[in-house]
Amino acid sequence: MPILTLTTDIGHDDYIVGAIKGQALSYEPESFIVDITHQLSPYNLLQAAYICSSAIFHYPQNSFHIILVNSFDNENKQLLIARYNNQYIACPDNGILTLITGAKPQDVVALPITNENTLAITEHLLYAYSRLHRGTIFEHLGVEPITITEKYPLRSTIGSDWMEGQIVYIDRFENVVVNIKKDEFEEHRKGRKFKIAFTRNETITKLSSHYNNVLPGEKLAWFNSAGYLEIAINRGNMAGMFGLQGFSENQQAAAMQNKWMYQTVRIFFE
Repeated sequence: MPILTLTTDIGHDDYIVGAIKGQALSYEPESFIVDITHQLSPYNLLQAAYICSSAIFHYPQNSFHIILVNSFDNENKQLLIARYNNQYIACPDNGILTLITGAKPQDVVALPITNENTLAITEHLLYAYSRLHRGTIFEHLGVEPITITEKYPLRSTIGSDWMEGQIVYIDRFENVVVNIKKDEFEEHRKGRKFKIAFTRNETITKLSSHYNNVLPGEKLAWFNSAGYLEIAINRGNMAGMFGLQGFSENQQAAAMQNKWMYQTVRIFFE
């Protein structure tokens, strides 16, 4: 049974997601279709990359992942399909591919397009998905791209006794995810004590293994199941309470309200 996942910024307010699933079943009636999410923030590629990279590599080998976010950015003239870590990733050529993979995949084909609507784009991708399932060699699905748009994940900045990461995701509970992984943290910590500073006067000085390590209303920090640093309030709203927002978002609205929004988290080692 071929596995197809869908991750988009389309939402559920109209017919588009249902129509895409109809297209997929028309091409491959036996498809097992999985919705990862359709609630990606429009134009926020960092958020999309965090969600996709944390999810898609848990799927069985040869799963086919369609990712649609900011699909019409810069008047894209091609779609991309990549074979990477035994998965197939299909997406617009807007930088999301390398944000997910962290490097340009060796195996990439392009599907040339003109200015088309969402369902025309998914028609191209689902036709390739069907051909792949029916035995077409990967390299014959499209043409070799001359160039692709390459964007790469934000990296934390590091000093001798500090490191600073950017907020890449805020979940529905307003827990805050920072682009610092546990192995990176431990490498620079070197067994030292630490303070995680997320506003001028607020710090966390220990790591928890889960939310219930602290009392309701208390702050905590832990490394989540995707391996990233997460700061939260047990049964509270970390981002809203302390004015935190994703690094890629525009600060202009907050500035107009005379309210500073923090987009980075710094760790001090002692």
